[in-house]
Amino acid sequence: MKNSIKNINNILDISSLEIGYPNSSNGNKSIFSGINLSAYKGELIALIGQNGIGKSTLLRNITGLQKAITGNVKLLNKDINKYHRSEFAQKVSFVSTDIVKVANLKVYDLVALGRFPHTNWFGKIKEIDKGKIENAIELVGMGSYKNKNITEISDGERQRVMIARTIAQDTELIVLDEPTAFLDLPNKYEIVHLLNTLSKNENKTIIFSSHDLNIAIQEADKIWLMLDNKIYEGAPEDLIINKIFDKMFESSKLYFDKNNGDFKINRKRNKLVGLVANNSNLLLWTKKALERMNFSVEPDNVEIPYVEVINNKWIYRNKEKNEEFNSIYNLSLHLKSIN
Repeated sequence: MKNSIKNINNILDISSLEIGYPNSSNGNKSIFSGINLSAYKGELIALIGQNGIGKSTLLRNITGLQKAITGNVKLLNKDINKYHRSEFAQKVSFVSTDIVKVANLKVYDLVALGRFPHTNWFGKIKEIDKGKIENAIELVGMGSYKNKNITEISDGERQRVMIARTIAQDTELIVLDEPTAFLDLPNKYEIVHLLNTLSKNENKTIIFSSHDLNIAIQEADKIWLMLDNKIYEGAPEDLIINKIFDKMFESSKLYFDKNNGDFKINRKRNKLVGLVANNSNLLLWTKKALERMNFSVEPDNVEIPYVEVINNKWIYRNKEKNEEFNSIYNLSLHLKSIN
């Protein structure tokens, strides 16, 4: 990228990370190394990879639940190991794959647990906490369910409640391990779209692991793709254009029709941008990326601010100046910084 991105806050920096688990015979068993990743404020990031490759272990390292073998994880430019536990809990929240089914625990009470890091020694809920709890429940569309027992609602509704708990916790980073694992297809789409909406409207950085590549491509700002010997990161469309997903398809049963990009989510378009490209494939995926960012795209319109794609270079042109980028992801960071 030839120019710097302004007004985008770095939340997470992962450098030279090696992850694994304790092994009694030789100290540690390494399962993945050489991990270098980043996350910015307001991003929705999908962690994709086959079973057993280390997705959950990576998320547990990010959330401080498991120590790395080597390398660093920095949150807001500070090593996560240097945070006091209570301070860290005010900045990072985590939703595991475990299904919560506790008798007599109401929806409101489960969401209220998210305020624990912000309460005093007695765990007393104040008025400000009550407001956060009520707001979180409303944001996930569970307002009419708050007095129901957790055991009386569906798996999809329960997952919304778990997300509400993290919203009530009011952290800058939300991490979810397979949040759609036990849901049917409509609920999978609804949950991931909810995460997308929260990342944008509440300016939260959200990282979730998933096997649902089609949904991730439609919703995520960035994908972390774990393959056998390397981890890639970039906008979904960048990974498609550069044929990175092909490496995954070769060794798995995953399939995505990268020729038509038939996306299923209808979005409210509240921004307008033109688009010009000298390649039909680049035009298709740049258009999909801009629509994923909630732009209404007008191909060939150069009377308004527009994006021109020339030989894998993305140029944002407006009356003031032109900005050139080497990926859709860097273009998206710039568009975020000016909108």
